[in-house]
Amino acid sequence: MRKIGVLTSGGDAPGMNAAVRAVVRCGIDRGMEVYGIERGYEGLIEGEIREMTMSSVGDILHRGGTILRTARSERFKTEAGQKHAMNVLEAFGIEGIVVIGGDGSFRGGLELSKRGVPVMGIPGTIDNDLGYTDYTIGFDTAVNTVLSAVTNIRDTSSSHERATVIEVMGRHCGDIALYAGLTGGADNILVPEMPFDINKVCRKIIQGKNRGKLHDIIMKAEGVEVDTQELAQMIEERTGKETRVVILAYLQRGGSPTAKDRMLASRMGSKAVELLYDDEESRAIGICGSEICAYELAEALEMKSPFNTELYELADILSK
Repeated sequence: MRKIGVLTSGGDAPGMNAAVRAVVRCGIDRGMEVYGIERGYEGLIEGEIREMTMSSVGDILHRGGTILRTARSERFKTEAGQKHAMNVLEAFGIEGIVVIGGDGSFRGGLELSKRGVPVMGIPGTIDNDLGYTDYTIGFDTAVNTVLSAVTNIRDTSSSHERATVIEVMGRHCGDIALYAGLTGGADNILVPEMPFDINKVCRKIIQGKNRGKLHDIIMKAEGVEVDTQELAQMIEERTGKETRVVILAYLQRGGSPTAKDRMLASRMGSKAVELLYDDEESRAIGICGSEICAYELAEALEMKSPFNTELYELADILSK
């Protein structure tokens, strides 16, 4: 394979640029031409494609977001949109694509794969919600961003003797809330994978207050069934403790990627190029333990990882 493309799709994640950098430089090192496809599948349909050089990806390793930009494409979900994308790839002579994104991005890549284009999926999503890989690019950075916020919030929460509900991303996967809650010393962690119990939340707050605890941090994933503002109101009414809400939202997606995310992205980008160079069939690239692994793309999309109840129980014990 001589010509490959790389695109970023869906929500941005810290470390995407590091992955793009690895794909471009490892591809060129193997004598391949590497083309950057801007604005994801929408840009592919529009032909927003440019050849990348070594200098194209200079000074981006530490930058959040994605230099290729990203977009969601309704047109690509249609038969006509996919046919048009294939015509564009043929016009540029692109033989294989590296897709950096989450579940929806991988499913888009699977459609191209069915039409004969080898696709290598690199998991770029802060939610850590792809079951075939232990970690996704951007997750570690997002957790550390939340941790930084928790530190600041705890200071003011203690000063005013308040409880604070911190809402983090995670509609279907509560890993950000779990990891940031455990390492940030949250008193309660609420995730979509576990049943919501308002009595347990309030009981912990009252017990802490009785032993002189000044603050309470409730870490809540956005996918938990109860509305965040309603939760704060329930806590305040049942415990008598003033309760505030902090919604971190897109703050979690930005910022310079951690060393862990830069390393993960670099290794995965290198593996994607290696597989395309060797003319392998479409794969989803991940990390299993300490090793970079690759699964058949369709198979990877069906894999589910169980919620880590051991960590959840540990967080509950440590917060007592």
